[in-house]
Amino acid sequence: MQIYSTNRRWKFLVIAGAVVISVVSLYYTNNLVRELREEEQNKVALWAEANRLLVVESDPDEAMVSLIFEIIRDNNTVPVILTDNRGNILSHRNIKLPRNDQGEYLKHALEKMKKFGPPLEVDLGDGEYQYLYYQSSNLLTRLRWFPIVQLLVVFVFMVIAYIAFSATRRREEDQVWVGMARETAHQLGTPTSSLLAWLDLLKMKNVDENLLKEMRHDIGRLQTVASRFSKIGSRPDLLPEDIGEVVTGMIGYLRKRSSSLVRFDVKDELVESLTIPLSRPLFEWVLENLCKNAIDAMEGAGEISLTLSRSRDRVVLDVSDTGKGMTRAVQRNIFRPGFSTKSRGWGLGLSLSKRIIEQYHQGEITVLHSAPGKGTTFRISLPVRDKA
Repeated sequence: MQIYSTNRRWKFLVIAGAVVISVVSLYYTNNLVRELREEEQNKVALWAEANRLLVVESDPDEAMVSLIFEIIRDNNTVPVILTDNRGNILSHRNIKLPRNDQGEYLKHALEKMKKFGPPLEVDLGDGEYQYLYYQSSNLLTRLRWFPIVQLLVVFVFMVIAYIAFSATRRREEDQVWVGMARETAHQLGTPTSSLLAWLDLLKMKNVDENLLKEMRHDIGRLQTVASRFSKIGSRPDLLPEDIGEVVTGMIGYLRKRSSSLVRFDVKDELVESLTIPLSRPLFEWVLENLCKNAIDAMEGAGEISLTLSRSRDRVVLDVSDTGKGMTRAVQRNIFRPGFSTKSRGWGLGLSLSKRIIEQYHQGEITVLHSAPGKGTTFRISLPVRDKA
């Protein structure tokens, strides 16, 4: 529980850090864009004044003419269009024209500049005016979009890195759980074999056959458990099984070994018996996990209901209990390896159950609904392969 709380805090800190970096980057770039825009406006105003002097001054000296042309040539970035007071285009600068329809292109560019902002008015005297229209340079436009593109690239990189690291972490976790499962199977194998030998000795001592039968059944269950663990990490064989018979048989076994205060109710709503591909030992393990967790949640007294139904091309099994239920936070983490609400729980049961249902059987297991004090319902959905 504490591990996943720490992970959430780290994720929050990373997201908060990314937001702060984004805000600072946007703020700095916007300030830079504003300063460059003001500089371009000053450059355009100076360019307009130079044009005015070139027209108004009747006898400028050589130095002034040189300065005026230098100012005009100095504008190599800001697109400008100069018009007379009737709107006729007199000149333009820093506009890339197409080979054809240059006049129409300039008119279209002029309309865009009119939307950009009011023109600079050039007073030529005697009631004559010229108007200088302009817009942001390509450099300023690219700079305005730069932080957004930069943040988008960083975001895509972070998403790819997160997916890659998450996949690597999941593979490592899978390897750990597979190793633990196989080691558990190995450790169970030796005492189980010894128990079988002791069972034969007891049989020779003429012990009550009913007791021997129950012992043989329980040793068989131990062998089944060892077999289940040994199958984790390898692709199990899926054989045709009657899903109703599998569920009924497993609940019958659990009913005998549970308290009389725990009631089991199996509702088979299938119209007819349904055979689906199953690894019976692993699927029974999932049912056993769900039911034992339900018994723990009910503190040894309550009702467990199992409902079988069909939804189009899937068979659905709902497992409900009258236990203490789960909060939303617990529901989000309940299938994660190592997560457990029990003080001494390993957090393996539901994690392995999810692996068995989703990876081995191409099905789905989810928490259908749960609330504190209102019990929990798990839903298992498995594909049905209709006979051709």
